[in-house]
Amino acid sequence: MKETLLEIKELETQFFIYEGVVKALNKIDLVINKGETLGIVGETGCGKSVTALSILRLIAPPGRIVGGEILLEGEDLLKKKAEEMRKIRGRRISMIFQNPTSSLNPVFTVGDQLMAVIRNHTSMSKQEAIKRAIEMFNQVGLPDPEKTLHKHSYELSGGMQQRIMIAIALSCEPSLLIADEPTTALDVTIQAQILRLMKGLKDKLGTSILLVTHNLGIVVKVCDRIVIMYAGEFVEEAPVKEMFENPRHPYSRGLLASIPKIGQVRGTEQLGMIKGAVCSLIDPPPGCRFHQRCSFSKDVCRSERPQRVKVGEDHFVFCHLCQ
Repeated sequence: MKETLLEIKELETQFFIYEGVVKALNKIDLVINKGETLGIVGETGCGKSVTALSILRLIAPPGRIVGGEILLEGEDLLKKKAEEMRKIRGRRISMIFQNPTSSLNPVFTVGDQLMAVIRNHTSMSKQEAIKRAIEMFNQVGLPDPEKTLHKHSYELSGGMQQRIMIAIALSCEPSLLIADEPTTALDVTIQAQILRLMKGLKDKLGTSILLVTHNLGIVVKVCDRIVIMYAGEFVEEAPVKEMFENPRHPYSRGLLASIPKIGQVRGTEQLGMIKGAVCSLIDPPPGCRFHQRCSFSKDVCRSERPQRVKVGEDHFVFCHLCQ
């Protein structure tokens, strides 16, 4: 029996700008189970990072969460006071941002930054925090941890910086680790190392991971389940193997058809393409937000928002074609 760690119910996040109200998240529902890795996939601007930041209540003005619930082991994070949320961030939920260079402070040593997190969330003394910092640097595979402790971020490579971000995020053994495009700024070799590291640490510590990415290849390697997102809404969710073998939503099919296949001879087969462009989130169309680009749209698609339909074991889709 799967045990739920985090549950999102009808979450709405909007940005109030001069041109109008950007409806970035439109009543999304999501469940993350204990010990699993869930991937959120979608094209740029679909709301993946906004979902991650909403969970931690880090949406900055002019953005605002306007509705819904975010339940962490039954506690609604949207009802927590600011001081209570500061205690939850880093201790129960941690986040790895996509650009470690901008996340690490170049003024302080990386050791000082890691120890600040440890001491902020635990009762450890300075010496105990130093010992814990060295232990974490060892866990993430940093060479010569004692020496690295005294270095600044600009003295380290991108891969080492990302390992430090992972060490900071996992230092207090959170229940949930949110990784927002954690390998985007890294070369392919370092990407593989970071993914192996995250998977190994998850297996060792039992931490749940929410992986935000647009790279389907990464999802196959590390995720148990996948949610596909389009224009601020979830359109399909399923176990990874099921999603790749039997996608049901037209957008999911188009997304997967755009992946180059190994052994494909250049010029012999054209990659799949989704016609049209993403709808405006200030004035989204009624009904299904994908209907203007869908080859199978019907009248009901243009007027009614599709409901969540179960089409297989742990496989759900938001599409009128499946109802």
